[in-house]
Amino acid sequence: MYVLKYHKATSIADAVAVLGDAEDGKVIAGGQTLVPTMKQHLAAPSDLIDIRALAELQGVCIKGDALVVGAATRHADVALHTDVQTHIPALARLAGGIGDPAVRAMGTIGGSLANNDPSACYPAAALALNATIITDRREVDADAFFAGMFATDLDEDEIITSVRFPIPEKAAYAKFPNPASRYAMVGVFVAVLDGDVRVAVTGAGEDGVFRHKGLEAALAARFTSDAVDGVDVSEEELMSDLHGSAAYRAQLIKVMAKRAVIAAG
Repeated sequence: MYVLKYHKATSIADAVAVLGDAEDGKVIAGGQTLVPTMKQHLAAPSDLIDIRALAELQGVCIKGDALVVGAATRHADVALHTDVQTHIPALARLAGGIGDPAVRAMGTIGGSLANNDPSACYPAAALALNATIITDRREVDADAFFAGMFATDLDEDEIITSVRFPIPEKAAYAKFPNPASRYAMVGVFVAVLDGDVRVAVTGAGEDGVFRHKGLEAALAARFTSDAVDGVDVSEEELMSDLHGSAAYRAQLIKVMAKRAVIAAG
C-alpha cells in the first residue's frame, strides 16, 4: 500500500498548480492507461489531479478553417459529434474504433496524445492531419510533439488543453487491430492538406508513431491505391513481437495504406 492524494481540479490553473507542487503528480481524465498501470503496481504517483469535470477542456467546435477538440473530450463524443462527422469524418471513424464501448465512454483525446502509446490511434490522426497540440502555456505542432515511445515534448507539469485539426481536403484511417486489445497492430492515416499528402503510421514503429516519406511521395505523385505497390517499406526500426514480426508489419503498412487511400477517395 502507498499514500495517494486525490485532487479534483477546479480550473486548469488549479490543476497546473497542484501538479507543480506534487512530488510525483499525475493528471487523470479518462484513466484508461493510468489506472490499469497503477493496479499492476507499475506506477505509484503521490498525487492524482482529476481534470475530467473541467468544462473548458471538453467539447468540439469549428474555429475558422480548423476543428478544435477539448483535451478531456471522450472518444465516444468525438465519434458522434456532428462537426467531426461533417468536417473530418475520418477522425470520427477513428474515434469510434478505439477499444470497446467502455473505453470509448471514458478515454479522452488529450490523455491518448499525452501518453503516446506506440499502438494508439490518435497520434496517427494528429500527425497526418498536421494538428496543433495546445497546452496551458503554448502550442506545439504534431511533428515536434511526438518524441518516441511513450514520450512527448510535454514538460512534467504541462497539461494539454485542446487539439486543433486543420480540415483536410480528404482523409481516411485504416487499422488492423489486435483482436484482444483492439490496439492497432498497424494503423495508417492518410490526409491531403492544401495539396500536400501526409501519411502517419502507428502500431508498427519501435519509436512509436511516424510519418512515412516514401508513401507520401508516391501518393503526392498519384493518389491511387496502386501507387502504394511500388513503395519500399523497410523492416528496419519496426516492432517485432509475439503478435507479428517486423516483416509482417511492413506488409500490413502497405495494405492499410491502400485501404486508407481507397476510403479517402
